[in-house]
This record gives sequence, structure tokens and C-alpha cells, in this order.
Amino acid sequence: MRFLMIASYADSLIAFRGPLIAALQDKGLEVHIAAPDLPAGHQVRAALESRGVVVHHVPLQRTGMNPLADARTLLALHRLMRRVRPACVMSYTIKPVIYGMLAGWLARVPRRFALITGLGYAFREDSGRSRLRAVVQRLYALALSRAHTTFFQNPDDEALFRRAQILPAGKRSCIVNGSGVDVASFEVAPLPDDGPRFLLIARLLGDKGVREYAEAARRIRARGAGARFSLVGWIDASPDAIAQDELDAWVADGTVDFLGRLSDVRPAIAGCNVYVLPSYGEGTPRSVLEAMAMGRPIITTDAPGCRETVVDGDNGLLVPVKSVGALEQAMMQLIEDWEQVVRMGQRSRQIAESKYDVRKVNAVMLREMGFE
Repeated sequence: MRFLMIASYADSLIAFRGPLIAALQDKGLEVHIAAPDLPAGHQVRAALESRGVVVHHVPLQRTGMNPLADARTLLALHRLMRRVRPACVMSYTIKPVIYGMLAGWLARVPRRFALITGLGYAFREDSGRSRLRAVVQRLYALALSRAHTTFFQNPDDEALFRRAQILPAGKRSCIVNGSGVDVASFEVAPLPDDGPRFLLIARLLGDKGVREYAEAARRIRARGAGARFSLVGWIDASPDAIAQDELDAWVADGTVDFLGRLSDVRPAIAGCNVYVLPSYGEGTPRSVLEAMAMGRPIITTDAPGCRETVVDGDNGLLVPVKSVGALEQAMMQLIEDWEQVVRMGQRSRQIAESKYDVRKVNAVMLREMGFE
């Protein structure tokens, strides 16, 4: 039996979907991957093929709304499915979901599954995005009407899709606890005791709260608190991307220690004693799950996806979206109370094991897709 997974971003296949791919193979499925930017010799392609995965290149632009380019994507996916003849197709992120579900329906793939990993730039509340949001919602509704099950990573996103009738009435949906985290690979690391050490890992986008993080860091440094603020990530191709000169200014004045893009974030997490993600909304943030598994308290926003990971006052602190003052206050609270940092870090690990273990998350997905 052949299973086709469609993605828009090559690096997510190993980092986010690797355990699911392995679980599907363990069930005896022949796994195929369709994604852009995976030429022969690409590191991710080589890693997938070494695991017995069949990789297919498809033309797909992650950002932008170019009708001709998107039509080529739909046609390419349809042709691929007619050739491969998968029994199941699953796609995640906006364009793979939209064009993957439509192509799967046209190619008469027997089972079709969509995974909503977050709402993305088009759904943010901004008057300048209303037209884009309307177009994306219509396309989503058309595509999800062709899916057999739509997976969500938090209840807020599911409720929004139901309320806005993006997910048609009567269509099946299932909430899973994010992409999960391999709690064996992300082991507890001792908390550094040489002063407050904060960390944010994210694509450098405004919607990730990177600017709020930098401003809160600047204010706390001005207090003379002796804290350090690390930033891991890269400037992504997005209308919402942080400008290079902004990043350069933060580094030049010592606001943040920029560590760049890391293939392995575990040393960075081990080097912090508090993890921060001031995002405007997520599916379920993978970086938070990794930090929780390594025993770190979390400061994040009371926003969809983010709020699911933190019990306020238990394993971390929740702050309002876009509130630099509240973020600064939360950071200062943990700077001034080391015992709370230790206790919250221990609770984070316990929650990661009980709720977010990738094996438990994948078991739910496999069962819903009919493989258990």
C-alpha cells in the first residue's frame, strides 16, 4: 500500500514528520514524499531515501498567490497521483492542503487527510490581509470538503474553521497534540546556574513575536539584570519577515545573541534556563515542546496553540499577544525566583512525557487514518 505525504518545506520532513514517516513504514506502507526544493543530492532527500522513502519533486511556491504557478502545482500533483496511485494522501501547510486535497479528489485517491499545522500569515487580524484571508478561506473550504478527515493541532483552530464554515458541516475532524516530541532524544539537561538565560527559536517573522522579544530584552538589559537573550532562526521569505537591518541592530547593541540557523537546537536549549515564544498564534509550537522535554519553563502567549502548552503558573507563564510590558514582567518574575524556574522546568518535562510524546501523537493519527 502506498502513502503519499505532501509538504511545502523540505526541512520539516525530517524534523517534524520523521517519526510519523517511520511509524507508517512500520505498518508496512510504502511512503512517498512530494515537495519542492529537493534536487538530487539534497541533504533531506538523501536522508529520506536512505530510510526507503520515495521522493518526488513538485513545483510549489510556499508564499504568494500566483494563479498560474498554483495551477501548475495542482496539475503536477494530479499527474503524480495518477502515476503513483497512492491508497492514501496526507498534506500539511496551506498550499499542500489546498492543492493536495483537490488533486487527490480528482485522481480518486481512496483516502485523503489534511493536517492544519497553524493558520499562517493570511489569517492574522489585519485589515491589509482581509482580501487574502477571504481567498484562502474559500480555497480551504473547497479543498477540505474533499478530505475524509482534517487534523488540527489545537481546538481554537478547529473552532474557527467550523465557525467560519471553512470546514463543512458533517466533515470529520480530529485534534492531535501538535507534531509531538521525541522525549528520548530531547532529554532533560541541567539548568545553567550562571545567571538568567533566555532563548527564542523561530523563523524571524513579526508574527512569531521576535520584535516583542527583542524589545523586552532591551528593557531588561537597561535594568541591569544581568540576563542574556539568545535568538535562533533565520530570515524567511515572507511579507512578515524581520528586516536584516533590524536584526543587525539588535546584535550590534547587544540586545540579543544571534546564533543563526541550527540543525540541532538541543545545545541552544541546554544553554538557556527559560524558553520564550511570544507568537501571535501557532498550531502547536514544536520548539516549545522540545524545550519542555528538556526541562525548561516556558513563557508564551495566551494565543491559539501556544496556550495549549502552558498551564499558567505551573510549567510557565502566559502573557497577552503583542504586550512587551507583560513579557518583560514575566521574564523579570523568573529572573527573581530561581526556585520557580526549577519547579516549572520539572513540570514541563512531566507534561511533555504525558501529553506530547510523539509516539502517543502518532498513534492517534494512525488510528484515525485506519492503520491501527
